[in-house]
Amino acid sequence: MSLVLVIGNKTYSSWSLRAALAMALAEAAYDEVLIPLDRADSRARILEHSPTGKVPLLKTEDGPVWDSLAIGEYLAESFPEAYLWPRGEYARAVARSACAEMHSGFSALRTHMPMDLKRDRALDAVPAEVEADIRRICALWAECRGTFGEGGPFLFGHASLADAFFAPVAARLRSYRVALPEVAAAYVETIYRWPAFQRWYQAAREEQLG
Repeated sequence: MSLVLVIGNKTYSSWSLRAALAMALAEAAYDEVLIPLDRADSRARILEHSPTGKVPLLKTEDGPVWDSLAIGEYLAESFPEAYLWPRGEYARAVARSACAEMHSGFSALRTHMPMDLKRDRALDAVPAEVEADIRRICALWAECRGTFGEGGPFLFGHASLADAFFAPVAARLRSYRVALPEVAAAYVETIYRWPAFQRWYQAAREEQLG
């Protein structure tokens, strides 16, 4: 299978990170096309690949897939032996619910704490709506860990698409030095020890911007 993943800057592009982690979960071989964001020609260059003018986009032999969640589903179906979703009907349903909540929610966190893997500094003041998002995230992580996490340190035991989707959130919480309850803090540490995330993080730290 010939695959090409089109992404943005590794420092900033949280949705690109999600897709790359999904590729790692599938152990799929692929080529990478990185288009720097926030430049005068960025949108034009992305439009050469993506009909939405956004990243990530996965080029497949059948055609393009241009949304992180859709990319994850495509890979889960293409590589069923990799178990990108957790085993068990209910666990998969909860994992999909968590990914969908991440996909469409937490707008305050996204606005006030954009992903920046070079950052290591707290906000001067955390807005109330961001604190509410963080409380919900911590509660969701605790629920997943408590119900499904017996088999390992990830949200559903083994690494899954749920972790791919929440890894950029874990990165935000560390980059902005957010104090976390024990379960959430342990989960952030799990993400930072995940080899697939470590590879992306190191590349981001070395990335030349501007």
